[in-house]
Amino acid sequence: ELYTVRDALKADLMGTVRGVAKMGYQVVEFYSPYYDWTPQQASDVKKLLDDLGVKALSTHNSATVFTPEGIQKAIDLNQAIGSKCIVMASAGGKVADAAGWKGVADKLNFAAEKLAPLGMTAGFHNHALEWKPVEGQRPMDILAKNTKKEVALQLDLGTCVEAGADPVAWINANPGRIKSLHCKEWSKAKGYELLFGEGEVPWAGVFKAAESTGGVEFYLIEQEAGPSDQQMARAEQCLANWKKMRS
Repeated sequence: ELYTVRDALKADLMGTVRGVAKMGYQVVEFYSPYYDWTPQQASDVKKLLDDLGVKALSTHNSATVFTPEGIQKAIDLNQAIGSKCIVMASAGGKVADAAGWKGVADKLNFAAEKLAPLGMTAGFHNHALEWKPVEGQRPMDILAKNTKKEVALQLDLGTCVEAGADPVAWINANPGRIKSLHCKEWSKAKGYELLFGEGEVPWAGVFKAAESTGGVEFYLIEQEAGPSDQQMARAEQCLANWKKMRS
């Protein structure tokens, strides 16, 4: 998840993508600033990805993209870079009740219907908010119940664990819908400053559930806290920790 190296990416997009590819990352996910690219910039990024042997399989987007006015530009840019999944990074604004979350589900279903003929799909990325009950229901449960099965439920592990939710139970309750995961670490003592594999996320159970039940297609490492001048170094160490764990 390129938000991990956001400051480096803002200063030098192409150089940063080259840098994470050199570390050994095989998949990257661009986040909301990509939506301001021109078609030529998207084409240049795709050429770079192809040259590096790296894929961009999804993007993170604001909720405004999931409207009749916003979706086509996202489609064009995602197709240009080879991305198949347009993910809503957050619901946007304050969603106060269950009806509001059903409205978010409607936006996701609209996008899914628009994308299906193109061989693409929509997705939703959770934060801690979506695990806190509203009118007796967790927003994530409302979204899962009221969206088409084709809508991917991109699981952010760090925020899930921070909220006290059980990520393994969530994966098993939604078979085939957890197409990608943000492998973000968290602990009560250090929050999000930890590197991958050094906190409280039950990774062994998560991987087992994701691969046996969830339908995971790819993993995205995300590390979002710490000194900005160390973002690239943290990304590299997270991948080293991943390789040790997954060997």
